[in-house]
Amino acid sequence: MKAIRISEFGLPKVMELKEIDRPVPKPDEILVKVYASGINPVDLVVRAGSNAALSSLLSLPMTPGWDTAGTIEELGDEVTGFQKGDAVYGVPNFPGDGSYAEYVVAKASQFAIKPKNICFNDAAGIPLAALTAWTAMFEFGKLKMGQRILIQGASGSVGGFAVQFAKSIGAYVIGTASANNFDYLEQIGADELIDYRTQKFEDLVQEVDIVLEVSSVRDNNERIKSVQVLKQSGIFVSVNTDFAFNDEVIHALNKKNCKGELSANQAKKESLEEIAKLIESGQVKVPQGKIFALRDAVEAHQLMESKSVNGKVILQVREQTNEAY
Repeated sequence: MKAIRISEFGLPKVMELKEIDRPVPKPDEILVKVYASGINPVDLVVRAGSNAALSSLLSLPMTPGWDTAGTIEELGDEVTGFQKGDAVYGVPNFPGDGSYAEYVVAKASQFAIKPKNICFNDAAGIPLAALTAWTAMFEFGKLKMGQRILIQGASGSVGGFAVQFAKSIGAYVIGTASANNFDYLEQIGADELIDYRTQKFEDLVQEVDIVLEVSSVRDNNERIKSVQVLKQSGIFVSVNTDFAFNDEVIHALNKKNCKGELSANQAKKESLEEIAKLIESGQVKVPQGKIFALRDAVEAHQLMESKSVNGKVILQVREQTNEAY
């Protein structure tokens, strides 16, 4: 099968299209015939080798990719609840070989039936970002109807899903973003918006139940400001698990009897099923981005690094036929 391979860390050009053996699923795994693979910011970090902790988990050569949608080609002996030909979406094993390939194996528990009202290209842009938002808000943040949540970095792929998930359960959503993204965020349901470039959220927000940090900013001084806007016994959740809370942040949390959580993504079939229901019901929209062929992965990464594209960047591995729905 064809796959994008990395034999060394570095610039996008280290990615090469190669012919490798098709993987074989273990008893608890499925073999997915990949139609599309989403590209996430973490893929750029993996390729560059710029995060030492992450790189230590990787073995070269490897195939990148943390999002995929396709059909089940083969099932391991222990897999139940799926059958060959099912259209699915989910997250490949990590660390392991990823989804920039014609086939990928993964634990069946990390996949679910694809939302029926969208194509594979759109479905491939969902799993990692949506699961990151879902895990942070509902597993760690315990968000409930009627609560107020401040989402920092609301216009990103994770933030966009977070806004929509929060609105779907009846929460009040405040988001930080640049002003040029306000129209998009209003369309997907944000109740209040703060321009982080010209406004100080700590002067405008108070008494929120949850602060969700999904921006890429890693600054514990900013986290202290976030704790200040929480109500007593509130929850601060960050998806930046590689950046620990320092003593000052922990002290600020303790002073207000608040909880601080570093939210590690949980790839669960059950969460993907709930997300699929929201997409099929129209409560959650998938942001449209730019589509590249698998062979053009280098160009796709270059575009991602330029930060000049809105929506999800997708690698289309196969032609989208009627089988895509």
